[in-house]
Amino acid sequence: MTVDPPAGPPAPEPRGGHRPGGPRRVPRYRRVLNRRLFATLPARLRLLRAAVLAVAAALVVLLAVAGFTAHGTWAGIAGRDAPRTTSAADLDLALDDMDAQVANILLASGDAGAGRLQTPYAKAVGFYGDSRTSISRALRTLAVAAEGDPAAQHTVESLIADYARYQELVGRALDSDERKGGKQAAVLDYRRATDLLQSQLLPEARELTDANNMAFEHAYRDARNAHTGQLVAALVLGVLLLAVLAALQWYLTRRFRRILNPGLLAATACALLAAVLGAQALAADAAHLRVARRDSFDSVVALSRARALAHDANADESRYLLDPDRRTGYQQAFFEKAGLLYGVEGTSDGRYPDDVARTWSAYRADHDDLRFTGEFRRELDNITFAGERDAAAATVDAYLVYVRDDAKIRRLSAAGRDREAAEFCMGWEPGTSNAHFQEWMKALDKVEAINQRHFDSSVSAGRAETTGALPRSVGSLLAAAALTVLGLRPRLREFS
Repeated sequence: MTVDPPAGPPAPEPRGGHRPGGPRRVPRYRRVLNRRLFATLPARLRLLRAAVLAVAAALVVLLAVAGFTAHGTWAGIAGRDAPRTTSAADLDLALDDMDAQVANILLASGDAGAGRLQTPYAKAVGFYGDSRTSISRALRTLAVAAEGDPAAQHTVESLIADYARYQELVGRALDSDERKGGKQAAVLDYRRATDLLQSQLLPEARELTDANNMAFEHAYRDARNAHTGQLVAALVLGVLLLAVLAALQWYLTRRFRRILNPGLLAATACALLAAVLGAQALAADAAHLRVARRDSFDSVVALSRARALAHDANADESRYLLDPDRRTGYQQAFFEKAGLLYGVEGTSDGRYPDDVARTWSAYRADHDDLRFTGEFRRELDNITFAGERDAAAATVDAYLVYVRDDAKIRRLSAAGRDREAAEFCMGWEPGTSNAHFQEWMKALDKVEAINQRHFDSSVSAGRAETTGALPRSVGSLLAAAALTVLGLRPRLREFS
């Protein structure tokens, strides 16, 4: 007889929720989630549709942010960074020219008008007035631009105060010069004025130029880094959007036995167009930014510095003739500035024109032979645009003529022919030093104008990208999202 075993408590169920060999139990929340998101065809279609809309929305946000950022960058460049830098450079130039014209007035005026060099005197008076107007305009611009920047405000305030003192000294010098026998008193006041200019005004103006140019440089680097990140993100999102659309098209083809869904096909075309337009716009904007800053504005700054140095060096020639007691110092100052314009290693004052001619001839024969330094070298290292190299070369050609004139002025003065030296230094007739100086400045203007035109055109083109291509890309993305919804609607209705 068989005896059943005594009844006892049931054996514990194995961990994991099911008996060995029995069906595995799935947690309720997973069953619900799978049924809603993956188990049914409508759920899968809605999930893919949501993925398309999410990626498209992310790309729309990215391109919108990129557009607003680029618009702000270009507005800052055109309305703040570049004008502040050029205004500070213009102030430097106007101060140099004003002081040069005061020296020319005193040198050409004679003794209370007796023995006056009429044409040089009249020209100097006219240029002096122009420089005063330019300084006032530049100081107003810089004062407005410095608002909110304590360091810049302090520098501008110091400039205004020092300029007032400078004008007072210059006014006294010119008043003394109008009196018979007042030349010596005029020269003494002019000494104090030009010392103030060299020790205070010009360093402050150049500091402001450098500070504003550095602020522009920081803004450029930040914008360039932002462009790089935005371009990479746009490419990634664009590829992802196309991949999701392709997956959705493939899924519909497999499930509904239809080759293509017209709505999704149109949505894919719009997404592809949006990705291409967005990437092109971001890349083009970055390229315009590089041209504006590196290719053009770097040269504008170098040429602005060269022009200011040129006027200051030209003033040193007049100071040299006006104040014999300081001739050694003014001669040294002239050649220091000449070296900043076109430096030749191992040269001396007496050999400088010949050394310039020798090294420049070597460069003209071989553009890789750069045995000189300075602002002219900086420009020649940044040749970018059509006609720029020839214009830059013409500038150095004119400079070589000018430094040879300087050597002639010093030879005449050393021979005791100061009157003849002054007439040649300040003359405007063809073949005189001032005439050659103006030819040099006109050549410099042509090079700067080439770079300024390309800067302006790059700013305009960059702004056009933010108001043209990027909005079109956003519009294409919105169209892709709408077409995706419309293309899936008939399929989803079949399950209603």
